[in-house]
Amino acid sequence: MKKALFVGILIAGAALGEIAVTIYSEGFALVKEKRRLEFPKGVSEFNYSPVPARITPQTVHLSGDGIAVLEQNYEFDIVSTDRLLQKNIDKDIRIDLSGGGSVTGKLLSATSSNVLMDVKGVLSAYRLDEVVNIAFLERPEKLYTRPTLVWKVFAESAGRRDTELSYMTGGLGWSAAYVAIVNQADTRLSIDGWVTINNTCGMTFEEATLKLVAGEVRRVEEPTYAKASRAMPTMMMEDAAMGFEEEAFFEYHLYTLPRPATVADRQEKQLSLFPGTETDVEKIFVFEASKGDKVRVELEFKNSEDKGMGMPLPRGIIRVYKEDKAGALQFVGEDRIDHTPKNEDVRIYLGNAFDIVAERVQKDYRRISNRIREEDYEIKIRNHKDEDIVVTVVEKFWGDWFIKSSNIRGEQKDSRTQEWQVAVPKDGETVLTFTVRFQ
Repeated sequence: MKKALFVGILIAGAALGEIAVTIYSEGFALVKEKRRLEFPKGVSEFNYSPVPARITPQTVHLSGDGIAVLEQNYEFDIVSTDRLLQKNIDKDIRIDLSGGGSVTGKLLSATSSNVLMDVKGVLSAYRLDEVVNIAFLERPEKLYTRPTLVWKVFAESAGRRDTELSYMTGGLGWSAAYVAIVNQADTRLSIDGWVTINNTCGMTFEEATLKLVAGEVRRVEEPTYAKASRAMPTMMMEDAAMGFEEEAFFEYHLYTLPRPATVADRQEKQLSLFPGTETDVEKIFVFEASKGDKVRVELEFKNSEDKGMGMPLPRGIIRVYKEDKAGALQFVGEDRIDHTPKNEDVRIYLGNAFDIVAERVQKDYRRISNRIREEDYEIKIRNHKDEDIVVTVVEKFWGDWFIKSSNIRGEQKDSRTQEWQVAVPKDGETVLTFTVRFQ
């Protein structure tokens, strides 16, 4: 005897259970929803909606005691006028015309501009701009107004069971951003950390437990069957007394918001990563000819607890401001930092110095033998500021080399890098000369 198939509808929502969203900085998320659901005994079919339009169907997993998922379909054929026309090919429809009257016949084809019908054996084409109404005389079996998961589930017995649904979705990503204010002496830096979450997955997550993962997580590309249209997101900023709680997780770092948060579809949301903190900072002038002919201005601080920081910093843009004489904050530059563990140095390149000029000239070249050559260089640094400065001169070399002579003592940093700390008096000039031998 054939068993009857029970059909039910599950509507996901915060009021029905718990939802947790873990967002990865690479632009995807893991969603887990806990629900208490009613199952009849035997085989039943459920339509589960809404789900994100950018869900990865292969990652969907429904678990619960005494139930087994026999079949799953991801339905993304969303109802629309165009889709209804396509579904009614070779079926009778009725159209009402703007000039009056109506026509009933078999629909043969439909495009974005016209329809072709068989009206009592006569082929007739009508422009859609002449049509004021279309009546579909045969209703398609299945109409979906939003992406839907359709399950065929077997339950050992009838009753309510606790279940957990998990899946991965695209269209959810996050990035870190930092706002820093440097003091007048350029020796202290106040930093606030912010997280920006961008949701274009096609679904809103109400009052969700929110976690963020920082790190480079490897994924294998899956074919994409449905893509959500990108829309300009709205922006919402939430300030909180408590930022994210950080913990080491596998070879990554996990940040947990200690309160529920709503992440709306088509929204860009900003949350406090950590409250404002201060740290010692050093302003550095750097001249590196391989990066250009300007003297770079950089700020450097140590991400350590004893200096006021000590929290693993996710990759993001740090924007730096400083007060002018009137007390108004002015933007002085920005840079992108990489994922930075605690107790590591952070260096921010803000721009090029206006009042410091460097000139690098190769003065001589000598071929000693087929394998050995020498090159002489002169670097002039002029300081037009009202204070003494020190410029870090960086030179990059390739091959087997060493500094044969130099008028200022330098330091070899690694197999390709030599540095000099060149002191330049205010309104003065200092000349660095050196000879490098390649062999």
